Amino acid sequence: MPEVIQIALYALGGAAAAGVLGAALLRAVRHRSTAVSLAIVAAVSVAAMLFGTLIVAWAMFLSEHDVTVVTTVVAMAAVVSFAVALVLGRWVVSRSEALTLAARSFGEAGSFAAPSKAGTAELAALSRELASTSAKLNESREREKALEASRRELVAWISHDLRTPLAGVQAMAEALEDGVAADPERYFRQIRTEAERLNTMVGELFELSRIHAGALSLTRTRISTYDLVDDALASVDALAQKLGVRLVGDQVVPVPIEVDGKEMTRVLRNLLTNALQRTPADGTVAIAAESGVDGTVVVSVTDGCGGIREQDLPRVFDTGWRGGEARTPPGGAGLGLAIVQGIVEAHAGRASVRNVADGCRFEVILPKAGA
Repeated sequence: MPEVIQIALYALGGAAAAGVLGAALLRAVRHRSTAVSLAIVAAVSVAAMLFGTLIVAWAMFLSEHDVTVVTTVVAMAAVVSFAVALVLGRWVVSRSEALTLAARSFGEAGSFAAPSKAGTAELAALSRELASTSAKLNESREREKALEASRRELVAWISHDLRTPLAGVQAMAEALEDGVAADPERYFRQIRTEAERLNTMVGELFELSRIHAGALSLTRTRISTYDLVDDALASVDALAQKLGVRLVGDQVVPVPIEVDGKEMTRVLRNLLTNALQRTPADGTVAIAAESGVDGTVVVSVTDGCGGIREQDLPRVFDTGWRGGEARTPPGGAGLGLAIVQGIVEAHAGRASVRNVADGCRFEVILPKAGA
């Protein structure tokens, strides 16, 4: 066998013995500090070189002086390796401890602040992930707070809106029962009006509960935006005439969409009713439909309400939100726009609002048929 191969085999045997011993030590201290593991890795590297060198020296019958020189050189290398490994291990451990403290504050304070000292690439990546998770949790908490506030407002407003007509109905019923009503027919008409309003409120609450529970069942059919807008205009024409507001729908591009006609008509009716009630007499409410970008259709309703405060725009579609208006008709229960958003999102679309000259513009963005 060639001498070089013999030397390689002897060296491999010594190094392998050191490697097996090092692996056993690493397994034994796998739950200890990273610094200990790094020190063992450095020791294994030096020991592998030392064992391999000594076995080759003994096999080649080198002089005792040569073996001493080799051993001394390896020993010095071992000292330096141990020192570097301990320093590196201490550095990694200190960065890990800083990240641990930051993560602990994340659990206690609810927000994560990345350590000021830079760590390894892996620790830096973990720090970024924790920061990202912290930001998402904060956003979730804010949404939860806003939702809880919206629910409390809804309960308060619904309680008020239910109590007022019920008290009126009770008073009129007692007057009719006692025979003290000066105009019974007028009382009957008023009772009917209040009953219809209560029925509308209960229906909106039921519809909203179905949307929030994910129980809204859609029967999609292919329909043109022209027909959809025409149906919505017909449903609010009487209200527009009563309020003296002009309805304009001459900017409608007939684009095919696949929607639940009944539910989408309700969306446009809610938007048109909302716009009509907040537009002064002799004002104009315009509805339009056009092709959007990326295979979408944009149906818009523009009113003359004078605009919405910028700080209130993000809350327009919140359940129960009615801005600063009085909690009396036509303010409603603040459910119409929340229902609009729920139905539109169920159609894989989105609803938005922005201020325009003398009013605001509500937009419903839906995918085109086959998009």
